[in-house]
Amino acid sequence: MANATTANSAIEVPVVSERIEPKRVVAFVIMVFGMFMSILDIQIVSASLSEIQAGLSASSTEVSWVQTSYLIAEVIAIPLSGFLSRALGTRLLFAISAAGFTFSSLLCGFASSSQEMIFWRAIQGFLGAGMIPTVFASAYTIFPRSKFHIVAPIIGLVATLAPTVGPTVGGYITDVMSWHWLFFINVIPGIIITAGVLALIDFDQPNFPLLSHFDWWGLFFMAGFLGGLEYVLEEGPQYEWLQDTSVAICAGISFVSAIAFFWRVLTARVPIVDLRAFTDRNFAVGCILQFCIGIGLYGLTYIYPRYLAEIRGYSALMIGETMFVSGLTMFLMAPIVGRLMLKVDLRYIIAFGLVTFALGSWQMTYMTRDYDFYELLLPQILRGIGMMCAMVPTNNIALGTLPPDRVKNASGLFNLMRNLGGAVGLAIINQALNDRTDLHISRLHDSVTWGNAAAVDLLNTLTQRAQGMGDAAMMAMKQLSQIVHRQAAVMSYADTFLMLTVFYVGLSVLVMFVNKPASMGAGGDAH
Repeated sequence: MANATTANSAIEVPVVSERIEPKRVVAFVIMVFGMFMSILDIQIVSASLSEIQAGLSASSTEVSWVQTSYLIAEVIAIPLSGFLSRALGTRLLFAISAAGFTFSSLLCGFASSSQEMIFWRAIQGFLGAGMIPTVFASAYTIFPRSKFHIVAPIIGLVATLAPTVGPTVGGYITDVMSWHWLFFINVIPGIIITAGVLALIDFDQPNFPLLSHFDWWGLFFMAGFLGGLEYVLEEGPQYEWLQDTSVAICAGISFVSAIAFFWRVLTARVPIVDLRAFTDRNFAVGCILQFCIGIGLYGLTYIYPRYLAEIRGYSALMIGETMFVSGLTMFLMAPIVGRLMLKVDLRYIIAFGLVTFALGSWQMTYMTRDYDFYELLLPQILRGIGMMCAMVPTNNIALGTLPPDRVKNASGLFNLMRNLGGAVGLAIINQALNDRTDLHISRLHDSVTWGNAAAVDLLNTLTQRAQGMGDAAMMAMKQLSQIVHRQAAVMSYADTFLMLTVFYVGLSVLVMFVNKPASMGAGGDAH
């Protein structure tokens, strides 16, 4: 009888560990929608800043802070979520984040001045940030390992799709209604999400006594370090970096705060962020990959719309429609990547994704000012395929092998790396565009002289077209100068895409340093 009992137990254990309560599945889906809203709101305003500027009578500098304030607050809050998740529990933290995000969204929509908008956007970013790493942590703790090929593509899709379709959604909402609805649209889903998580989440229990050990100095130093760094990366390229007083001051604050922060987390009894997760090789390499993937994810979400607006003169809605190709590709690739993860070494999938992403960027190195929807079609498809193949397995390599008691904290660090990668990528891309444009303008001006027959013929043609419209010669010179500047800008975009191509081909080599992950098809609970 004992042997029979033992045999029955051996058969029953996998069945129990594989079973997922429908209640938890529904709760997880609700959480994913909350995460989607939080990430979407980073980019949802990017295509509508001019409308917001007009509505609030703000300056161009003030309106840029509508996005910058959200990013800075989010970067500070994401690593904090690990401690808060352990102290408050998933249910309470997510409910507070969703409710706070919803309420601040409502007040953003009612804002009547740029100061009000910037303040509530910062609150929105700080509170909404807690939803992002909490979803990642929950995915890798409540689901058995054999289900990771299902949940990993879901959270990977949301993390990549939300910033990609942000300009599309924002442009459409502003075009159909008004910029106020960029924020009002969050209210009803936010209320539903808050109520849903309060009713359904039972993944863990809070540890309220941990709050008595909250490291306020650690939070203060972390805010100075990450907030100052984000400001420098956002504002540096347009203000000549340390030549600008505010950028130099923030760089100094960030540097000093970074030293104090690392000293604090290494000496505090209960550090606000536990850096021990980096001792796991796969997590450390996964974070490096995530940082580099963030460069491409946010960098191309910025560079494509900028090209379409600056060179092609597209409206926000037209830009959104063009960018939708990548989003659709990511959506279609998610289940395919999930199936591949069961059969193919994850390292090969990541390397394929990085090379595919590089191939899409390389095709843009041949761009001209006539590149339109159809010329951008294949590069955007390759971008979508590459991003999903690189992002989803990286999530699993970094978080899927950690013990459950370390996943919450590690998830905050992992998501922070993606956002920091995006900030660094935007700074590098902006600097590259500025420098290469200046270089190409100088070179083109040297070649566009009276000794250049083609330039003289073009100038004569422009002069003839301007006859009867005032000073024809002056207007022709102005048009020729605009043509030179536009051509220089196009050449700088091509140079930047070449830089990204080389970077991602080189990055694919880094995958070789990742330990071979266990088979995704293995049954049983990973934890």
